[in-house]
Amino acid sequence: MTPQGTGGGQTSRDLEQQLLELATLYEISKVLTESLDLKVTCAKILRLLSQLLGMERGTFMMREPGNSRLSIIAAHGMSPDEISRGKYQVGEGIVGRVVATGSPVVIPSIGAEPLFLDRTGARTHIINRDTITFICVPVKVRGEVVGVLSADRLFEDRVPFDKDVKFLTIVAGSIAQAVRISEMVRDEKQRLLDENLNLKSELKGRYRFDNIVGISDKMQAVFGQVDRVGKSNATVILRGESGTGKEMIAGLIHYNSPRAQGPFVKLNCAALPESLLESELFGHARGAFTGAVGEKRGRFELAHGGTLFLDEVGDLPLSFQVKLLRVLQERQFERLGGVDTISVDIRLITATNKPLEEAVRNGTFREDLYYRLNVIPIFLPPLRERFEDVPPLIEHYLHRFNRENGKNVRISRGVYEMLLRYPWPGNIRELQHAVEHVVVMSTEPEANEVDLPIAIQNGPPFAVLGGDPARSTAGEPPQTASTLSAIERAEKTFIVDALEKQGWVQSKAARVLGITPRQMGYKIRKYGLQK
Repeated sequence: MTPQGTGGGQTSRDLEQQLLELATLYEISKVLTESLDLKVTCAKILRLLSQLLGMERGTFMMREPGNSRLSIIAAHGMSPDEISRGKYQVGEGIVGRVVATGSPVVIPSIGAEPLFLDRTGARTHIINRDTITFICVPVKVRGEVVGVLSADRLFEDRVPFDKDVKFLTIVAGSIAQAVRISEMVRDEKQRLLDENLNLKSELKGRYRFDNIVGISDKMQAVFGQVDRVGKSNATVILRGESGTGKEMIAGLIHYNSPRAQGPFVKLNCAALPESLLESELFGHARGAFTGAVGEKRGRFELAHGGTLFLDEVGDLPLSFQVKLLRVLQERQFERLGGVDTISVDIRLITATNKPLEEAVRNGTFREDLYYRLNVIPIFLPPLRERFEDVPPLIEHYLHRFNRENGKNVRISRGVYEMLLRYPWPGNIRELQHAVEHVVVMSTEPEANEVDLPIAIQNGPPFAVLGGDPARSTAGEPPQTASTLSAIERAEKTFIVDALEKQGWVQSKAARVLGITPRQMGYKIRKYGLQK
C-alpha cells in the first residue's frame, strides 16, 4: 500500500503486500471449493486473513432469520464465550451501522472511538487499544446486506485505509458467494426433504387398509393377520399364486408398523442371476470386480431401520441360500470384495408362489432357511376363491384407468358378465390389465365385448370355477351351481353398491347398471334387499 508522503510511488513494501493479497485470494478461491458448510468456509477464510495478512480477530456476522439481530457465524482469534456474546441490533455500534447503511467503516484507533462497543470483550485484555484499527465491510447478496466482515489490524501511521477496505470488500464478495451456495444447498435439502415426506405420505396412503380392495371373508381374514403382525417385528412370508397382491400386502405390513418411517426396500429374487444377487443384496467394494468403479450399498444396508421385501424367494439358487441364511441369523455381512463387517437392523418380509415344502423335500431349498423364513406365513387366496371381490376390483380399476387416460368409459352388461364368468388364472394382475385394456381400446362411451382382451373374449378352455372340468362349448365354461352362486353373489354386491351410491333411488341405480327399473325391482326382491 502507498505510505503517506511517497507521492504515490510504489515501493518494495507495496509490491510485497500486493503479492500477499493475491496469494490470499488464491487460497480463498480454493477454500470455496472445499466445503458446502458456510461456517467451515468462513472460518478458513478468516484464518487465512490472519496468517497471510496479519489481520487479527476476524469475524463474519449475519442477520438472524426473522429479526434484525446479528450474530457471529464464524470467528478467528476469539474464545467460544466471546463469540457467544457477539450480538448486535441493526444500527447498533459500528457493526450495526454498516448493516444499516451498506457502507464500509474504518476505525483507525478503537480506543478513541466511543461507538466501538466491543460487546464480545475480545479486546479487554489489550492494554493500549489505541494501537488497534477496526475495519468492517458489508456482505451483500443480490444487493441486500446479509452480514458484515470485520478484522482488526495493528495501527500503523498510514492513511488512508482505502486499500485495506477494497481488499476486504473483495473477500466479502467471496463470502457472499459462499452464502449463496449455502442458501442453494439449504433450499435443495428442504425441497428433497419435502419431496421425500410427500412420497412417504403418498406411499403410506397407498398402503392403507381402505385402499386395498377386498370385501370377501378370506381377504378380511388376511387383513386381520396383517393388522396383528404389523405391530411386531416378526419375519413374515407371503404365500400365494402369482398376481394375488403379495407386494401390496408387504407394503401394508410395513406402512402400518412401527417401522413406517423407515425405508421399504424391495427386490425380486427371480429377476437377477446369481452373479448379481450378492452385489444387489450385500453391495460391493470398489474394485470388487470388473466395472466396480465405486463402492455400492446393497439392499440390506438401504433397508436399515426399515423393511426389506424379497419377492420370489423360492427361486433363490441353492448356493446363495447359505449366504442369505448367515445374514438373517447374525444380521451382519461384508460387501462383495470388502473386509469390513456391516451390521443392519431390518424387518424381513418374503414372498413366493412356489410350494417350499416340496422344494425342501426335493433338496432345492434349504430346510434351515425355510424355518428361518416361515415364522409367520400369510396365505393370499386366488381371485377365483374370493369372487365377491371381482365387482369392486372392476370398479376400482375402471375409475383409476379412466382418470389416468382422461376418459369416462363405462362397461356394458355383456362385458360385465364376461368379466364375472372368467376364472382369472392370473389373479388381480390379470384383472387389472384387462380393465386397462378395456378403457384404452374402447372408442365409445360404453365398452363392448370386442374391447376385452382376446383371452377373455374366447373364454377359458376349462371350467375352473367348479364342477366338471370338461371343455365348454362356444368358448364359455359350463354354468355349474358353483359358477352361478359366485355370479349371484357378485351381482348382489354390485346392485347394493349402485343403490348406496344413488341414495337407494331404484330408477337411478337401474340406469347406472344399464337395466330397467322393473328388472331392478325384481333383483331387489330376489336378494331381499332393503334400505
